[in-house]
Amino acid sequence: MLLWLADYLTQYHSGFNVFRYLTLRAILGTLTALSISLIIGPSMIRKLTMYKIGQNIRDDGPQAHLSKAGTPTMGGALILVAVAISTILWMDLNNRQVVVALVVTLLFGGIGFIDDFKKLKGGCSQGLSAKAKYIWQTVFGLGAAIYIYQTAQQPIETTLIIPFMKDAMIPLGMGFVVLAYLVIVGTSNSVNLTDGLDGLAILPTVMVAGALGVFAYLTGNINFANYLSIPYVSGVGELVVFCGALVGAGLGFLWFNTYPAQVFMGDVGALALGAALGVVAVLVRQELVLLIMGGVFVMETVSVILQVASFKLTGRRIFRMAPLHHHFELKGWPEPRVIVRFWIITVVLVLIGLASLKVR
Repeated sequence: MLLWLADYLTQYHSGFNVFRYLTLRAILGTLTALSISLIIGPSMIRKLTMYKIGQNIRDDGPQAHLSKAGTPTMGGALILVAVAISTILWMDLNNRQVVVALVVTLLFGGIGFIDDFKKLKGGCSQGLSAKAKYIWQTVFGLGAAIYIYQTAQQPIETTLIIPFMKDAMIPLGMGFVVLAYLVIVGTSNSVNLTDGLDGLAILPTVMVAGALGVFAYLTGNINFANYLSIPYVSGVGELVVFCGALVGAGLGFLWFNTYPAQVFMGDVGALALGAALGVVAVLVRQELVLLIMGGVFVMETVSVILQVASFKLTGRRIFRMAPLHHHFELKGWPEPRVIVRFWIITVVLVLIGLASLKVR
């Protein structure tokens, strides 16, 4: 929106051309989202507390979590507001990649909002049924995958890129729709499973979003793409503005969500942020790199799958409790130790993912 205004004002002063630079708009988008989060956050927390929109805690979880009952939840709405406003202000509104990323994020946030609302209204931790949640995720995830496939303008936009291997690419054809759907829905649920401790999910999300922003910028710049021998995808560089907004909003939310949390993001935030990471990875053609950088999300999800499978097949549990972060809590690790160590793991994995830009 402001880019249009800057273009108009350029006829009066050439200095407004500076807003054409993606790097500047990404920085401004990050700062705008961060500012919105920090300014709106306190009043939102007060409102959530006033209306008793508090977290319901499962009785079968770690006993230390029982003291968190009543902590304001649905704070993820703050993230969505900050991301939406910041992105719309600083993006090129004619860019289809950013539009689809923002729309997918808001749609999955809508699923999470309904889930959180039902939990609060019902006074339990169940919320939206797993079947209903999965159906709506499928509708939105599959719809996004089909749209991206049908609007692809270059063969590379539907080709699987193998990291760390030069010129290793696999044309997917219609298989792209299946892959994109699995990445978007899978990442959405993975971030949701990880969101169980104060700040555990949000900082890894920020780090992965920042790294994907680097991929978006380089992939969308023909000179950098050629230099690094990575595929060039026209227009995808604009996603760096969206990723910057995710980083800013996430850091702003972490200000209030860090241990001990003043507010939880709820499914409205977790489902939306996971979908955002998934759709950006699909658009920049880095699904496998997302798998690496989001390793914490992956191992949390795998722990749940293994736990359920083991119990159904053998009647025994592999972990003391799933997702994995609860296992370490029940082993006696203090919550901050679990959180920070998972953050450190994410830093390492993000660096490995970024290394794929040059190591090939």
